[in-house]
Amino acid sequence: MTTDGVSLPEFARNAINLASAGLGARPVFATDEFFAPLERMLQDSAPVYHPGVYDENGKWMDGWETRRRRGPGNDHAIVALATNGRIHGFEVDTAHFTGNYPAACAIDACLSPIGPDERTVWTELLCARPLGPSAQHFFEVRSEEVWSHVRLRIYPDGGVARFRVYGTPALDQAGAGAAEIDLASSLLGGRILAYSNGHYGHQRLLAPGRGINMGDGWETRRRREPGNDWIVVKLAARGDIERVVVDTAHFKGNYPDACSLQAADLGETACELASAVTASSMFWHEVLPPQKLSADNLHSYGANELRDPGPVTHVRFNIFPDGGVSRLRVFGRIAKAGTA
Repeated sequence: MTTDGVSLPEFARNAINLASAGLGARPVFATDEFFAPLERMLQDSAPVYHPGVYDENGKWMDGWETRRRRGPGNDHAIVALATNGRIHGFEVDTAHFTGNYPAACAIDACLSPIGPDERTVWTELLCARPLGPSAQHFFEVRSEEVWSHVRLRIYPDGGVARFRVYGTPALDQAGAGAAEIDLASSLLGGRILAYSNGHYGHQRLLAPGRGINMGDGWETRRRREPGNDWIVVKLAARGDIERVVVDTAHFKGNYPDACSLQAADLGETACELASAVTASSMFWHEVLPPQKLSADNLHSYGANELRDPGPVTHVRFNIFPDGGVSRLRVFGRIAKAGTA
């Protein structure tokens, strides 16, 4: 797995970006946004550079950039995570900031249901670490606490193109009780483990809301050989599947002809080596037999179409033969402990 063409470190590979604007992360506060607003730093797209493009304050930059400080102190920004979660590490990307990047950064976190204020107690997760020009910097942290907000401190000023917080959403399984939830939702902890092809993107298949365009989902290249494409998802919790929704929003001349769903109970502590899970997925129980799909449409499958495999932890979503799907929802209820 890569981000902007760079291989991700181990701590980020089985995590989601809790600071993703596309998942709902939002800017809360910045000491200064003179050259570029904080919200740009949270975008999911790779940072871009436009030579010769200026606005009324100076050079247009794709990220967050403060003015040059002429006194003591440093700048900082506060970000509300898309959902409460446990943090595994950070990425601070200074892409295209070559003479205006911060010399260093540090990162704090807090758990504040109503949002941080002047009384908030922040915990330092990353002490001051050096930064370089136009580069991706990865920092691993070890914390089992649950956090809602992070504070990025830069020293003394400058610009950051992208800020990513890799972690795992904190699903309150006891609080969820017997309520129906989207077991595949990335905001609850569902995540993609493997896929046959993601030429045009795959990261947004489990994201909230409906896709905003054809680039907001999972789309494979055109197959020129036998077979079909597939994607394997680890559910947010072991659960019983009750409904499946397949959304082909915006896919009109390139939607799959059909789809199906397989599932398995690999246990909460199963080995997540992608190759091992992928190999076994060919033989998982068929929950949803092949169903015809249509262009730009919501397809919902319930009790009449689904076969009950019992509690499961993983699903394999197959499309025939290839194409694009905007969203996959796997609705169900968390299985009770000890359920076979």
